[in-house]
Amino acid sequence: MKFLHSMLRVRDLDRALHFFINQLGLIEIKRNEYPAGKFTLIFLATAQGEPEVELTYNWGMNEDYSVGRNFGHLAFAVDDIYATCEKLMKSGVVINRPPRDGYMAFVKSPDNHSIELLQKGAPMVIKSPWKEMGNIGSW
Repeated sequence: MKFLHSMLRVRDLDRALHFFINQLGLIEIKRNEYPAGKFTLIFLATAQGEPEVELTYNWGMNEDYSVGRNFGHLAFAVDDIYATCEKLMKSGVVINRPPRDGYMAFVKSPDNHSIELLQKGAPMVIKSPWKEMGNIGSW
């Protein structure tokens, strides 16, 4: 068995793509339009290619999708947790759970999906301002 992808529904496709591609750094690898069903599927991946995130955009959707904590989260390993969080903050992303431990942080997509960022390998040395930062909202 091979894990293929996780699917997330998005309401504003441009905003979701800006977050996942421009801010988080994923790459669009495939896009399928389904005019009869009025939806678009966009598959994103890391530079390594696996696993994939499938964004499902239902055309004309005006209501927010409900997302509970029972969904869980998507998780990505990063080379430098502090640099990644700094870059995301500078691009307007709220760090909901800062990397106080030098290892783990959480942010949210524009559609309120939780994204976990994990330091590759051992945790980084704990340092300011991260160690003093509190949580913002839920994650």
